[in-house]
Amino acid sequence: MAKKTVQIDANLGDKFEIDLYARDFKMTIDQPEPGGTNKGPTPLEYLLFSLAGCFCSIARIIAMQRKIDLKGMEIRVEGDIGDKTKRIGFEDIRMHIKIDAPLTDVEKEDFIKEIDARCPVSDNLENTSSIEFVLEK
Repeated sequence: MAKKTVQIDANLGDKFEIDLYARDFKMTIDQPEPGGTNKGPTPLEYLLFSLAGCFCSIARIIAMQRKIDLKGMEIRVEGDIGDKTKRIGFEDIRMHIKIDAPLTDVEKEDFIKEIDARCPVSDNLENTSSIEFVLEK
C-alpha cells in the first residue's frame, strides 16, 4: 500500500478556541467555561471521537468485505486521565460496543478484534508514533 499523508490545519484564536480545517470542513476545539467559551469539544474528546469514528468506518468496510449484515453499531468511549506524576495523557481507554448484526457473541468478539487490528487510530493509540516538530517562519 502506498504511503498516504493526512493533513489538517489549526488556528488558535482568542482564549482556547481553535479553528480546525480538514479538506473542506471546519471544526472547533474549545474548553468548557469559565476558561474557554464551550464552542466545541476539547482535544481529548476529539481524540475519542476519532477512535470511535475510525472503529465504525473499519467495521463497515469489514462487514462489506465479509458480507456481514451489519445494521449498526453503538460505541461509548471513556478515557481516564492519568495522575500527572505518572502520565499526562489517558491511562486507559475503554470502548463499550453494541453490534447490531446476526452474529454470535464469539463472532462479535472476533469481529471487534479484526476491527482493532485494522483501525489506524487504534494502532496509533496502542503503539508509539514519532512526532517531528518543525518550526515554520
